[in-house]
Amino acid sequence: MIIILGLCFLSIGCKVSNTEINNFSEIIKLQTEVDSLQNILTQSNMISANSIIPFFTFQKEDAEQAMNFYVSLFNNSEILDVIRWEKGTPGKEGTIMTATFSLNGKVFKCSDSPPIHDWDFSPAIANYLDCQNETEIETLFTKLSEGGKVYMPLNNYGFSQKFGWVADKFGVSWQLNLP
Repeated sequence: MIIILGLCFLSIGCKVSNTEINNFSEIIKLQTEVDSLQNILTQSNMISANSIIPFFTFQKEDAEQAMNFYVSLFNNSEILDVIRWEKGTPGKEGTIMTATFSLNGKVFKCSDSPPIHDWDFSPAIANYLDCQNETEIETLFTKLSEGGKVYMPLNNYGFSQKFGWVADKFGVSWQLNLP
């Protein structure tokens, strides 16, 4: 729209004052700021007040490593926000107090928990993914099972073409399905 306005100025006449040029420059700057704010709002709207968001509590100070690993595996994934423990707080300085990230557009949160709990991740709660093809399921299964534990190897169990269940090296459980 701004470009169209600029072309209109030019087509109306070549006598454009410095004031008009400065105004046009200001309009472009304001539009850039509006676009930037709209991007921020779009990300904020992914997380509404009533959203149910899976939350991973890491107890080995490896939340950031896990988050980066997951973001690298899936398309349309990114780290949205990171808040770190500071000196003098309960957590180790520099580790993650809370972080928000998205995996294929789905929002997750994680933290490095200062207290060590009597529990850890359970395979009973798993991230479930319908894969698009054979290559995707095999690649994800290989990467997620590396250093982890295989509960069900990739196979046809009668309810889909191929299914596998694994806990990754961080203990997080994944069910991968090729419908």
